[in-house]
Amino acid sequence: MSAMRNDEDAVTTPPGAVTTPPGGTAESSAPRGRRRRRLLFVTVLVEVLGTVIARRAGYALGLGTLVRCNSRHVFTTIWIPGVSVKALRVGWWRVQWCPVGRHWTVVRPVREADLSEIELRSARSHRDLRLP
Repeated sequence: MSAMRNDEDAVTTPPGAVTTPPGGTAESSAPRGRRRRRLLFVTVLVEVLGTVIARRAGYALGLGTLVRCNSRHVFTTIWIPGVSVKALRVGWWRVQWCPVGRHWTVVRPVREADLSEIELRSARSHRDLRLP
């Protein structure tokens, strides 16, 4: 027996053949990429639909969003659906700092029509950090 291999023993890949990626089969890598794109598409779609529904219901989301904390304080914040730097998102609610009561709390958007004139003035005079 010879320790050297003959050219006849070498395995060659014919041109155009599909090679197996490390850690899986050739068939498993294509669906994984499609699943990621589908998940991203569904996530963006849910955020966009949620924003459209909220705006039609009278919530002004964006730079000057009126919010109420669990202690009934009202203030304005930046509320961009799908984006939060200073808050922990929990569905429609967020956990963030209340500048009125100076505490961490759950906040949710409120409609301008649901606030009294005094609450509206108070909310507009109390703003949190200018980060989403």
